[in-house]
Amino acid sequence: MKILKGILFTVLGLVVLALVVAIFVKKEYTVERDIVINKPRQQVYDYIKYLKNQNNFSKWAKMDPAMKTEFRGTDGTVGFVSAWDSNQKDVGKGEQEIKGLQDGKRLDTEIRFIKPFESTCSAYMTTEDASTNATKVTWVFNGKMNYPMNLMSLCMNMDKMIGGDLQIGLNNLKGILEQ
Repeated sequence: MKILKGILFTVLGLVVLALVVAIFVKKEYTVERDIVINKPRQQVYDYIKYLKNQNNFSKWAKMDPAMKTEFRGTDGTVGFVSAWDSNQKDVGKGEQEIKGLQDGKRLDTEIRFIKPFESTCSAYMTTEDASTNATKVTWVFNGKMNYPMNLMSLCMNMDKMIGGDLQIGLNNLKGILEQ
């Protein structure tokens, strides 16, 4: 009986310790990647401001060619929504909405994941002159892991998990625009 009590108190102590540690673990994360595309800034911006074009370069959009897509509103304007629904666990179900546009400079979106888990994050893409006919494109994801789930961030490297996919998307974008 003493051994059983000892095991129970040890497990309980570890759970309490984990919950206390989670209080101090960062809840927010940012993942950022960039690339230089050999095209003028306005031309690059005029392509990326349309969410439908992400289906041409985003790694995630290419993971399930059979996924269902739905579009609501006018693409390239605030309020436009691009939604997806896939039977593949890695793709899931969700939607992305244009939240802000700064002509020639920035596209802000909100991404709402529905399946396999509910989560909301913000993302944006910026364009800036790298030279006369070259543009630096930066793609940024900002997310949040609520307490106590933020404890998982000690074991998960969000930069590695998402960053590679962002870079693949940017490389694809460069290939499309420089053709």
